[in-house]
Formats: sequence, C-alpha cells, structure tokens
Amino acid sequence: MNNIEDKTIISASILGADLANLERDTLRAAAAGCEYIHFDVMDGVFVPNISFGLPVLKAIPKDNAVIDVHLMIINPIKYVKAFAETGADIITVHLEADTSENIRRAIEEIKACGKKAGLAIKPKTPIESLMPFLNIVDMVLIMTVEPGFGGQGFIDDTLPKISNLSEILVTKNIKIPIQVDGGINDITAEKVKKAGASILVAGAYIYNAPNMTEAVNLLLKENVKIC
Repeated sequence: MNNIEDKTIISASILGADLANLERDTLRAAAAGCEYIHFDVMDGVFVPNISFGLPVLKAIPKDNAVIDVHLMIINPIKYVKAFAETGADIITVHLEADTSENIRRAIEEIKACGKKAGLAIKPKTPIESLMPFLNIVDMVLIMTVEPGFGGQGFIDDTLPKISNLSEILVTKNIKIPIQVDGGINDITAEKVKKAGASILVAGAYIYNAPNMTEAVNLLLKENVKIC
C-alpha cells in the first residue's frame, strides 16, 4: 500500500445516502467505520450531472470524519477557498478540468488554505499525465467509473493503472495514497487493494447494506473472497 498510514480507509460517498436524512447517514457512516466522508461536487459541465454545493457541505457534520471533497467541476481554482472555508479537509481537483498551469495553481491554493490536495483522473486519462504533479499532491484519485453518476459498474481496465501508479510511487519513493472511486463493493475492493489502492470510496454498497458496519468491515478485510 502507498497510504502513509499503511492501512485501508473507507470514504463514504454521500451520493449513496438518503438525502432527506443526510446528517443521520453521515453520522451512521462514521459510526460504521468510515474514516472519510466523500463529498462529490458536480457542475453539469465537466460531468453530465449536478450534485451538491457549499450549502450542503456546510450542513453536514464534520467532527466525526475527514471531509473528502471531490470537485468534478471546470475552473476549480475559483472555488477552492470557499470549499476550504466551509469545512473540507481534503480537496481533490480533476487534471482534465483545466490547463496544467491552472491545475497546479489550484493545488497550490488548496495547500495555502491549509488543506490536503488530491488530484483525480478519469478512467481513460493516462497515468503519465500525473507525473508533473506527484511531488506536490497529498493523494491521487483514480476513477474506476466515468465520473458523474453513482451506482455505476466497476471498470476492470482501471486496475493496471492503479498497479502502474503504485509501482511508480514506490520507485520514486513518493509516499502518498491512491484513492479509488466507482463501483466499489466486497468483490472489487480486494482487487483495488491488491493493485495498490488504500482509500476506497463507496456509496450505494454501504448505504444500501442491511448492516452498514458489516459492509464496511468487508471492504476493510485483507482477504475478501473474489468470486
């Protein structure tokens, strides 16, 4: 694993929560063992959907888990400071959302706000495009579905990308975690962990489970059975 804490962390995506009971479901996820709460922000431009914004982030509890904000929006630097001030602990921007120069500026702005900076790529974006940024980010997010909607099926072709990035980080002695987002369940969790991911975003799988704690524990297990 490349996670600096050398353990698996589950980030509960509120896309899978009951939005009428968002506070309850955020607290439920933390109590079930999710150390992060994943907050997806979509603008309907960068991805074909619109999700949550600053008022929703302001409303969710922040004392029980790390708030992991994923900006799927164009021109992310414009909003970094506002999300930092509203409670984000980690802010992840997409490499494809702006020019390389502006993405670098966004990462620098996140760090200037005292927050951790993540950099995300879509399933078809090559790992090589991350190379100029690996020394300045605190986390890399590899999307394992096309960003924009929850509940999609896992794309198996992303597994070599996770493995390749993990090898690169080891070779370069860069100790940052790899996060994955999309189609994570008890089967795919073991695959991505073996490939080198250590922060797993899960929404529908845990929120729809009869027992959320058991579902989270299955994701955390080191020897999940693969059918």
